[in-house]
Formats: sequence, structure tokens, C-alpha cells
Amino acid sequence: MKTRILGHFNESIELKKKAAEELAEPIARAAQCMYDALTQGNKILACGNGGSAADCQHFAAELVGRFERERMPLPAMALTTDSSIMTAVGNDYSYQDIFTKQVQAFGQPGDVLLAISTSGNSSNVIAAVEAAHEREMHVISLTGKGGGKMKLLLNEDDVEICVPHDRTARIQEVHLLTIHCICDAIDAALFGENIDE
Repeated sequence: MKTRILGHFNESIELKKKAAEELAEPIARAAQCMYDALTQGNKILACGNGGSAADCQHFAAELVGRFERERMPLPAMALTTDSSIMTAVGNDYSYQDIFTKQVQAFGQPGDVLLAISTSGNSSNVIAAVEAAHEREMHVISLTGKGGGKMKLLLNEDDVEICVPHDRTARIQEVHLLTIHCICDAIDAALFGENIDE
């Protein structure tokens, strides 16, 4: 058991070293995109399934509440939290539409969609990306496993952050670190580099 646990830690460490080299630049671009949107009065919507849904909620909580410093709340919404909307849309339309309808309802030109899918193939997240483009929103994709079908939908104004791994648990670990990096970068851009302790 201990050997298996050490294996998880070591695999995660090696992936994070590799991801740091490959993803620092797109993470910085994603943070800049979100910063630009926020400073222009726009908001960030986030969607994903399962563990990715939890990451959406974590991300929104960090912006609406705080990350590591006191500041005004920043407008971010996880599209994974309203069970009445999700079950109504899932029942009356289809599960594929649970995020699309919300993007159509809440998304405005200049807003950002954070689309999270470890495989890049989640059909409801892909549909949300298409809806975001129709609403003239920017898309930040947070994926792994080569980026899947979502990779093919992105345009030059979007940012792809694709974790270079095929194991879902490892991809999700880097997704969480990426979310923390983005939150820190937004705070630093808005309020300066130093954190008051």
C-alpha cells in the first residue's frame, strides 16, 4: 500500500514538473484574458462534470470570496450549482443542454467561459463552448488527454490549457493547481504582487 501511495506522489510530482514547462505560458494568457474581461465589467462562467464541476465551484468561490487577500468580490459563476435549472433542462431538453441554456441566458459578449473536461470530449461542455462562441465570449479550455474534440473548436481568441497526461486523477490535480495559479495571477494583476499577511 505504501508503495502505491508513493507511486501516486511521484507520478504527480513528475507531471507537475513537465506541466510547469508546457503550461506556464497558456496559463498566463488565460489569466490575462480573465483579467481583461473583469476590468472591462465582464464576468466568468465555468462548466464541467463530476470532479470538473467541483473545480468550477472552487474557482468561482475563490473569485467571489477571496483567494489569498481581502478584496472586492469578482463576478464568476459555476454553472454546475443550480439543481433546479440543471434538472429542468436535463428533463425538458437533454443533459447535453444543461450548460448551453445557462450560457445563452447569462453570457454576454466579452465574458469568459472556463470549460473544464479532463478528456476534452464532454458533449455538454463542448455544446457550451459552441454557445459561448455564438455569444461572442472568450473560451478557456482546461483539458487533458490531448484536448479531445474541444481542442478543434477553439479559435485564436481562446486559450487551450491541456495537461500532458492521460490519467484522470493526475489531470485533475494539475487542473486545481492551474486554477490557483490563475486566481493568484488575477489578484496580482488587480492589486499588485505583494500579499499582505
